[in-house]
Amino acid sequence: MRRNALLLLLALLVGLIAPAFADTSSALPQTGQAAPDFRLQDQNGKWHTAADHRGHWQVLYFYPKDFTPGCTTEVCTFRDDIAKLRQAGADVVGVSLDDVKSHAEFAAKYKVPFPLLADSEHKMSEAYGVLTSKMGMHYAKRTTFLVDPQGKVAKVYQDVDPEKNSAQVLADLAALKAAS
Repeated sequence: MRRNALLLLLALLVGLIAPAFADTSSALPQTGQAAPDFRLQDQNGKWHTAADHRGHWQVLYFYPKDFTPGCTTEVCTFRDDIAKLRQAGADVVGVSLDDVKSHAEFAAKYKVPFPLLADSEHKMSEAYGVLTSKMGMHYAKRTTFLVDPQGKVAKVYQDVDPEKNSAQVLADLAALKAAS
């Protein structure tokens, strides 16, 4: 009897705790699918849409939070590689759930030369399948999408290494352009 009560208590606790670690995102867009549309403001209050990037390759990278160590490393790596990425014909756009003000401070501190979109309503992160939650805190999973000039997903990078993401994208961009 005591064992059954403990098992019931354990099942109840798991039922209560598991939602706190739940992934709240929808499915990731797959290679070849149209990249979901969006309309968000950047760190300067300027509005951006997916259509703004048609005709160019787009590096769309999602990150969890401004000013955190991994996110700072990632933004600085893309910043340092921006000339190579632009030379390859790619626009770089970062996205997190932080607001415009946080992005403005983050971009100013690290001299970010590309848009950081404020997805404070979580709509874009959900559309791209990267919205997640732990202990009641929502954030975007570190995921990058390489979108071709026609607006289709060319490559998806999940659980990326913040130090290596930009180099991976540059290498794949060169290979994709050479193959077409």
